[in-house]
Amino acid sequence: MGKRKLVIGVVTGAHGVRGLVRVKSFTADPADLTAYGPLTDASGSKTFDLTVKGDVKGQILAAIAGCADRNAAEALRGTELYLDRDLLPETEEEGEFYHADLIGLDAVGPEGQAMGTVRAIYDFGSGDMLEIVDGEGRAELYAFTSDVVPDVDLEAGRLTIVPPASVEDEEGDA
Repeated sequence: MGKRKLVIGVVTGAHGVRGLVRVKSFTADPADLTAYGPLTDASGSKTFDLTVKGDVKGQILAAIAGCADRNAAEALRGTELYLDRDLLPETEEEGEFYHADLIGLDAVGPEGQAMGTVRAIYDFGSGDMLEIVDGEGRAELYAFTSDVVPDVDLEAGRLTIVPPASVEDEEGDA
């Protein structure tokens, strides 16, 4: 298997007339966009040498080598910036994971029964939610908490989900 690439930013547009671009960074600290190594396109064939120049409205302002005017900067709008996964540091805390390491893991229930695959991770404001898709394409969301997801085994490529009791289940027991 080749190196896995992660999208860590996207060019959202030009800034000014001298070729600066606005970049939405997907790193925990937006200023770390250039901290881990060279950024490339999805194929890895084109490298982007970025120099952070500042920030504006929650986005990074950057100069890209070879991008000298507004037209060149506008042409890069929508360009996703990738990094080799191996260049990211290991997570420091137990129970801390990169989203990209979780996507694609098999999800199993408490008895080991197949539940599906992690397709995406969302944060709607109250914490991360895992989207699990079963073999028939049905999706369910589960809170990414230690109660609902007590075990993540990256080596084995799976995580365990203990679905919380639904309101209907609780009413049926009363």
